[in-house]
Amino acid sequence: MNTGQWTMVVGGAIGLALAAFGGRMLITGRAPQATARAFRNVREAGCYHTLFGVALVLVVVGTNFGSSPAALVMTLLAVAMVGLAVVRFRPRGRRSAGQK
Repeated sequence: MNTGQWTMVVGGAIGLALAAFGGRMLITGRAPQATARAFRNVREAGCYHTLFGVALVLVVVGTNFGSSPAALVMTLLAVAMVGLAVVRFRPRGRRSAGQK
């Protein structure tokens, strides 16, 4: 295996781990303390991690298709998912009672 292939394997594994981590938060409704502090609620944390994980897996899979239309569609879908995650579910921290 060359370096490019190892990079794809590691990237895919990280994407799957992120998607599983986010899915677990969405299913259980619980998140680790550090993650819970960074987001307004557990649902947003779960969606953020799930979208990023699935997008990373799509980029890895799309890269294996070469320069086909399927690769372009997967890449555009991944960019849209990351954009949604960053705009809608980005980490903001919890609002305290005195903040507006």
